[in-house]
Amino acid sequence: MSVVAIGPYDFPMKDVRENFPAPLLFIAWDRHLMYPAPFCLPLPPDMPFGALSQAVLPGIYGEHPDFAKIDWSTVQWLKGNQPWSPDPTKSLADNGLRHKDAIRFRTPGLDGLAGSSS
Repeated sequence: MSVVAIGPYDFPMKDVRENFPAPLLFIAWDRHLMYPAPFCLPLPPDMPFGALSQAVLPGIYGEHPDFAKIDWSTVQWLKGNQPWSPDPTKSLADNGLRHKDAIRFRTPGLDGLAGSSS
């Protein structure tokens, strides 16, 4: 993000990759307002993308009643605000994910608690 300052703005950035145990990835589940903001997770770049749905997302979204109903073959992924088709067998890095990238997923037919986001 660029900054417009009225004076000198010269200091080392604190959110560079080297300051974290792994690259940060922002993940959000669209239309599920029980989680009002993306989660920010340090995830190893060599982790297969498919491990997100099996090993990572259940720990952060598993309490939601819709989570167990997700048909992962129909999930729509977005990187930034663009539709995106990640390869579940490739690593996060090989899918083009870098430090502080944001991804979202949509689950057709699951629209929040009692359809609250439909």
